[in-house]
Amino acid sequence: MLYRNLEFFEAFLTLERGLNRNTVSAYTSDLRIFIEYCCGCGMNDARRISRDLILDFLGDRQDRCGEVSTTLARKLISIKLFCRFLAQENIIEEDPTLIMDSPRLWKYLPEFLSTGEVDRLLAVYPARSKEAHLQRNRAILELLYASGLRVSEAAHLKISDVDFIESTLRVCGKGSKVRIVPVGNTALKILEWYLKNSRPVLAVEGSRTAELFLSVRGKVLNREWIWRMVKDAAIAAGINKEIYPHMLRHSFASHLLSNGADLRVIQEMLGHSDLRTTEIYTHVENDRLIGIHKQFHPRA
Repeated sequence: MLYRNLEFFEAFLTLERGLNRNTVSAYTSDLRIFIEYCCGCGMNDARRISRDLILDFLGDRQDRCGEVSTTLARKLISIKLFCRFLAQENIIEEDPTLIMDSPRLWKYLPEFLSTGEVDRLLAVYPARSKEAHLQRNRAILELLYASGLRVSEAAHLKISDVDFIESTLRVCGKGSKVRIVPVGNTALKILEWYLKNSRPVLAVEGSRTAELFLSVRGKVLNREWIWRMVKDAAIAAGINKEIYPHMLRHSFASHLLSNGADLRVIQEMLGHSDLRTTEIYTHVENDRLIGIHKQFHPRA
């Protein structure tokens, strides 16, 4: 069971976090050692991971294998990332590593696209294409950026979740928490065109699938497919960055903040339960302001 959880975590790091292969390999290598130790203790259930079990593991690596403190710290970071993922996915109720001292994690500066890069990315697919699948791709990209949706949220949107009168989406996020997210006029118009002209072409005759976005065979799209589509669009747009769908979510939040949006409003739209998660975007904005100061102030 723990090894299956590890597979999900590896896919999360690769597809949603966009980490490179070497980084993902380093985390999973450490975690395989930890999981092997857990299984040796008869604990193959993520819900049985405890603070004491983790400390026993680290002590065993130090005593039996002679690992130095820096190596142990790296393993603890991997375990903390894994446990945080398990908690976010509701696989475990509480993260047992929250009270364990280690470098603060997940407080990285998220990469995001400039407004120009977003425009280039969206322009890969025409706003009103006669090709149903191309119009669908444009609609997906527009929603990811216009509303800051997670990939899984976009994949599972239903037609009934779109309110064209109120210009909002009803989004079911992590932990089945529902939130209402506004949608801009541009995205709504493209979505309306897609529903009227493209989705009927994609839907298999007689299909009662309620999901908004469908494959050319009338099936519901998964997040891996959307991830590949975004990567292909970035290549076609000539954007020289390691693009992944979550970057559009980061761009959504960063652009809102840089244009004066309140942090708590952004938190609500992103569906973050903790404001501290949203605060990573303030670091991005602070870096931008520092850069402007250095560039233009005569005594910088």
